[in-house]
Amino acid sequence: MRRAFALLIALAAAAAGEEARIFWSKSFPGSAPPYEQVTLDRAGNAEYGEAPNDEQPLKFRLTDAETEAVFGLADKLDHFRHPLESPLKVAFMGTKIFRWEAGAEKPEVKFNYSEDPAAQALLDWFERMAESAQARIELERAAKYDRLGVDHALRNLRASMDRNRLVGLDQYLPMLDRIANNDSYMHTARMKAAEMAEAIRGAKPASKP
Repeated sequence: MRRAFALLIALAAAAAGEEARIFWSKSFPGSAPPYEQVTLDRAGNAEYGEAPNDEQPLKFRLTDAETEAVFGLADKLDHFRHPLESPLKVAFMGTKIFRWEAGAEKPEVKFNYSEDPAAQALLDWFERMAESAQARIELERAAKYDRLGVDHALRNLRASMDRNRLVGLDQYLPMLDRIANNDSYMHTARMKAAEMAEAIRGAKPASKP
C-alpha cells in the first residue's frame, strides 16, 4: 500500500512537471513598453502581453531546443525558491519577476539585478522572447496599416535576427510569405521578405543565445 501511494505521488509530481509554465514579467515605468510579460510551457507554447491581464496576448512557439534550454535554467534556479537580488547598489533597471507555475505550486522571485549566471541567462531568454514578439507586432502592424513602412520593419527584423535576438523564428514565416507574394508591397520589401523566409527555413534551431 505504501509503495502504491508513493508511486501515485511520484506520478502526480511528474505530471505537474510536464504541465509546468514559467512566467516572467518586467515593470519599468517610463520605458516602452512600461510593462511586458511572457509565459512559456513545456511544449514550447509562449504568450506575450503588455498588460497583466492582456486579453489578446501574442502567441508563438519556441523550438524544442529553445524550450529545453529555458526550462534547464529554471531547474538550475530551483524553480525560483531562493532570492536572486544582488547586494550591489546598481541603477534601477526594472522590476523583474520569475514564477514557476505547476498546479498549486507557484514559487516566485522578484529582483532588479542579479549576479547569478543562470538568472542572467534566463532573463536574456525572456527578453529575447519579448523582443521577438515586439518585432512581429511591428511587422504585422506595418503590413496592415503602413505598407510603405514594411521595408523599415523588415530591416529592423533582419537586424534583430542577425544579432541573434529572435527566437521561435517560424512565427514570422506566414507574414513574410504573405509580403513576398503580394504585388501591393514594394518590390524591395517583397525581396527582403523572401530572403528572410528562405534564411529562416534554412536556419538550424538555436539552443542558446
